[in-house]
Order: sequence, then C-alpha cells, then structure tokens
Amino acid sequence: MEPATDLVPLRRVRLPGRGPEDVVADARGRILTGLEDGRVLRVDGLTEPGAPVRTEVLARTGGRPLGLELLPDDGLLVCDADRGLLRIGLADGRVDVLADRVAGERIRFASNVVALPDGSVCFTVSTRRYPLEQWIGDIVEHTGTGRLLRLAPGAREPEVLLEGLHFANGLAAAPDGASVVVAETGAYRLTRVHLTGPRAGRADPLVEHLPGMPDNIWRARPDAPIWVALAGPRVPPLDLLHRTAPAVRRAAARVAVRAPFRPTGRIGVLAVDDDGRILHHLARRRSAFRMVTSVCAAGERLVLGSLWEHGLAVCAAPHDTAPGDPPAGRSVT
Repeated sequence: MEPATDLVPLRRVRLPGRGPEDVVADARGRILTGLEDGRVLRVDGLTEPGAPVRTEVLARTGGRPLGLELLPDDGLLVCDADRGLLRIGLADGRVDVLADRVAGERIRFASNVVALPDGSVCFTVSTRRYPLEQWIGDIVEHTGTGRLLRLAPGAREPEVLLEGLHFANGLAAAPDGASVVVAETGAYRLTRVHLTGPRAGRADPLVEHLPGMPDNIWRARPDAPIWVALAGPRVPPLDLLHRTAPAVRRAAARVAVRAPFRPTGRIGVLAVDDDGRILHHLARRRSAFRMVTSVCAAGERLVLGSLWEHGLAVCAAPHDTAPGDPPAGRSVT
C-alpha cells in the first residue's frame, strides 16, 4: 500500500451529546447521525466555511442508533444496537421496528445497513456474544460470530445470508446490487458477499491486510468510491493473540472489557473502488479527534464521526475526488 497522505482537519463541531457513530450526507449536504442517548440528529452548515451550524433532533429511537441509510421516501434506516433494524420517518419522526428477531433469536448489536435496488435491505450484526458496551471483548476474543442479514420486501423476519464474520460492520452495495461489501473490523479486511448468480451466498476478500480496523463504509452514488473509516490502527500484540487458543482469547477478553479504554491519536480513512484498488489513504498520526468510526463525503469535504467523541470533524477531501450529490437512496417496501 502506498504511503498515506495527510488527513487535514479543518473544523470540529461539538454536538449536544456523545458518540456520533455513523454519518451520512443527504442531497443538500446536511449530515445525519445518531447519539448514544438515542437521538438522531440532522446537522446543517457543517461543511460551509464560516456558516453557522444548525442542529435539529429528528427522532429518538429509544435505544442506541449506529449505522444509517437514507431512503428516497423521506425515510431513514437505522441499525439500533438495542432494538434491531428501524425505519424513521424524517417528516414526522415516527420510529418503526422493521426487524428485531432472526430465527427465533433477538437481534442485538445491529451495526450497519444498506438498501438494495430490489427493495430488500442488508444489515450486519457485529457479534452475537458481546453487547455494544463490551465491543472490545469481541475484537480481543476474535469470535467470528458476526452475521450478514437480509430483509426481503414485505418480510416480517430477515434471513441469514452469511455467518462467521469477524465483527461485521459497515456495508456498501455494488452498483448493480448483485453484491455487497462488508467491513470485517476484527479481520482488517473488506469482504465481498455475492447476492445473486451462481456464487450467491458466497464471500471473497475485496481488500485484505488493511492498515487499520475498518468500521463504517459509505459511498455517495453507485459509481463513486467506497469510503472506509479506520477506527484504530493495527496492533501487533493483538494479531499475535488472535493466533492463540480460544481459551486464551476468552481470558484476555474478560480482562479487556474491564480495563479502561482510550483510543490512540492515530486516525485514517480510505477510498477504494469495486476492484479493491486503494484510491486514497489519508491518515494523521496525532489527532485530537479520535476513533474515527465513519466518514462521508459532502461537497468538497469529508465529515468524520466517532463512537468516542462529542462531535464531528470536517476535513479536506482529496483534490481529485468529486463526491457529487449523495444518492436519494432506494425504496424499501
């Protein structure tokens, strides 16, 4: 991988709450995000130099909103770590539960979601063993209990498309909707899962050996690059631990979930294409804004979200990047 170029911070904006874990941009460049207290916000003026920032509360999920996906019918899909897959009406703030169980098991730690051209929805479950508050336990134990689920149009319960994922996280769809890319945070890779054709249900690596842990991923439109947030750098002792026996990893995880956690100051984001080529690698070794869990392009800026921080960061996008208007989204029936 080519050396990273500098991730240039331009602005930090404090929000009225902590943990804007995922960020998405609408067609007007406004940023939507969810906080740890259950509020879903829309932030306007963030990427306009010198403009006042206006924040409005769109809804309260009653849980912990994580991954978001805009829909064309003034709706927003939300993966809620406590309540499952939700849909929010942006006009009225109504919150509907689309899926909270699969195969008789309660869905917990729903992580990220993407709408497909056929009206179905794919979403990830990061781990079946740990709650969000103990996410580091799964990273340490390396359980491989992440899942990719699909909710068909009109269905009451999703189906399991793929199991055995190492902390399944961000999602992006292929331009034709024939596959999705899943970020496996615990395996430092992006995995392509085929949805149609002779390889339906099978997976292959799109990008391996990433320089950090991929979290939420986002693309502005079908022909745009996939932006990948790197929530933390690779940790060599952790790589070694993952090669040990399950009992050793479980013991280490019990310690990890009780130890105080503070993210490093090293942050980064990537842009990749559908062939797995790295188009951009932007990084900063010492950043006051820590643990970047999401990134989206809005105009000529990149907006960063964080599970850790009390606000958002705005950075310069690469000069040859033309994010364009974000897509209106795709319908879900």
